[in-house]
Amino acid sequence: MTVSNDAPTHALKADSFGRILLVQGPEGPFVRRDLGATPLWLRLPAWWLARREARALRHIHGMADVPQLLDWDGRHLDRSFMAGDAMYQRPPRGDVAWFRAARRLLQQLHRRGVAHNDLAKEANWLVTEDGRPALIDFQLAVIGDPRSRWMRLLAREDLRHLLKHKRMYCRESLTPVEKRVLKRTSWVRDLWFATGKPVYRFVTRRILHWEDNEGQGPKP
Repeated sequence: MTVSNDAPTHALKADSFGRILLVQGPEGPFVRRDLGATPLWLRLPAWWLARREARALRHIHGMADVPQLLDWDGRHLDRSFMAGDAMYQRPPRGDVAWFRAARRLLQQLHRRGVAHNDLAKEANWLVTEDGRPALIDFQLAVIGDPRSRWMRLLAREDLRHLLKHKRMYCRESLTPVEKRVLKRTSWVRDLWFATGKPVYRFVTRRILHWEDNEGQGPKP
């Protein structure tokens, strides 16, 4: 996609890994992840994350309620714009139908061999203008054989994070099976909390100064 440098833009979010811009293109608005403002020492991980997102979006091209990849040139990642609000901005309180639709959306994603891997953040769940669930930010997504043990494990972790949000906003509708899923943690989750999460918190909060609360994600 070729867009004039004079195209109107509006910053949605900025952090150490680049800026997220809403760009008005010739065929309508789209979202651009711009790595141009990334500090030199973070350019390699920022590029790696954007490349990972581009790969995941290519893999699920044509799927509803996820972004469609428009272009990736190593510096700019362009994806389709989805009008809506982050979950924390428009919580689906008591909305059983929304959570049923969100579970179906996850099932479609997993059948295509993709685990999102970052769904604890409410900022990665959208409530669209007409009230549907949608998913964004596939930087940590994993692609693999949906029948493999590893992908089934990651898919269950995606589901657990959705059920944690359901427990927050629609607790009375949790089924006995869903309650059991919430109680049964995996070794991946336990290992992350014991090793990876303390490092993640130190880097993001002390070095990068992010306000990255799980459940509400980086604020725009």
